[in-house]
Amino acid sequence: MNRALDVTIAGAGLVLASPLLGLAALAVKLETRGPALYRQTRVGRDGADFELLKLRTMVIGAETRGAGAAVNRGDPRITRVGRVLRRVSLDELPQLWNVVRGDMSVIGPRPTLRYQVEQYDERQRHRLDVRPGITGWAQIHGRAALPWAERIELDLWYVRHRSWKTDLLILLRTPLALFGGTYKGETGGWTAP
Repeated sequence: MNRALDVTIAGAGLVLASPLLGLAALAVKLETRGPALYRQTRVGRDGADFELLKLRTMVIGAETRGAGAAVNRGDPRITRVGRVLRRVSLDELPQLWNVVRGDMSVIGPRPTLRYQVEQYDERQRHRLDVRPGITGWAQIHGRAALPWAERIELDLWYVRHRSWKTDLLILLRTPLALFGGTYKGETGGWTAP
């Protein structure tokens, strides 16, 4: 998708979702202490770091406990409100602001963590040739229910074959994908080579 369309979609999404975002943020704050927004450094286009925004769905300090950055179904670090937000990916709505800022696109490979990118081989690094997205080809084909290597291959296919038709297909299929599984074992499907 071109940048103007990204900004238009994300801007409209933020306006339309603002009441829902406000209620969700209030629910997060009422359940646990700490910020409603969670910020995490992710890797974007051309390997540049950026700060990803999400509604906080876990207890404060969750990355230093349990499975660390990985999250599994039934993870005790997930709050009650967090379970609801994660069920249909409402926790991802603040990433519309990442799109407006230019860190992300509406459609593209999901942004990953630096330690994962450091394990990419030269071919897999092409995943970073485009802006990361809120939704993408791997998300409509199984999300985190897929093994990590398969998600990377799906993302690489998208980078090579992206077009307005593919983007439209992804947009149309994303709502159905939201109701699929989002967890894959202790490491979210990631295994170091």
